Amino acid sequence: MDRPRNSTQRNRAILVAGLGLSALAIVFVDRPASSWSHAHLRGIAFFDALTHIIDPLRWGAILGLIVAGLAAACGGWRPGEKGMTLIAACLAIIVSYEIKEGLKYACGRTWPETWVANNPSWIGNGSFGFHPFHGREGWFSFPSGHMTQITALVTVLWHRIRPLRWVWATLALLVAIGLFGSDYHFVGDMVAGTFLGAACAKGVLALLFRARE
Repeated sequence: MDRPRNSTQRNRAILVAGLGLSALAIVFVDRPASSWSHAHLRGIAFFDALTHIIDPLRWGAILGLIVAGLAAACGGWRPGEKGMTLIAACLAIIVSYEIKEGLKYACGRTWPETWVANNPSWIGNGSFGFHPFHGREGWFSFPSGHMTQITALVTVLWHRIRPLRWVWATLALLVAIGLFGSDYHFVGDMVAGTFLGAACAKGVLALLFRARE
């Protein structure tokens, strides 16, 4: 009977840890880490290639849900354990994508580098901070969408396909390495995205699988 309570307490502790680590990174790590990455790693194609691991995730998730829905509606398919894992992964990716888009707009953080329309950035002109609800593309750094989506997927697979946990962890790590090496995101952005993706996946898992218990 204590299991739900312990799980709730653990999830609250993880949330507090995520917020705390993000705040610490923003204050103490983000600027020196971005400057170091720009000076020593920026422009290496290998790092940019790693960031493209997530490219098929969103549309793949949408397609997966469409196929699952059509199979259930037209063919009488009822998902087993593998089918439920697929549905959970697709939902986690889509939910996490939509939530991170809203948070990016709400937070209005400038990027490490200048990407579009001469946007202000830490490397470009020393700009560093949050400008809530700014709304322009150059103010969408926080949280990292790459880490949000890959962590949402990985968290579902981590819980549902346990023998391959090392593969799932490696996928998330590779994306993080790519983002840091390309200086596409601050460390704080990546930490926040990691916790956000995990939280979205945990919520989806709880809704889908606790409802079946």
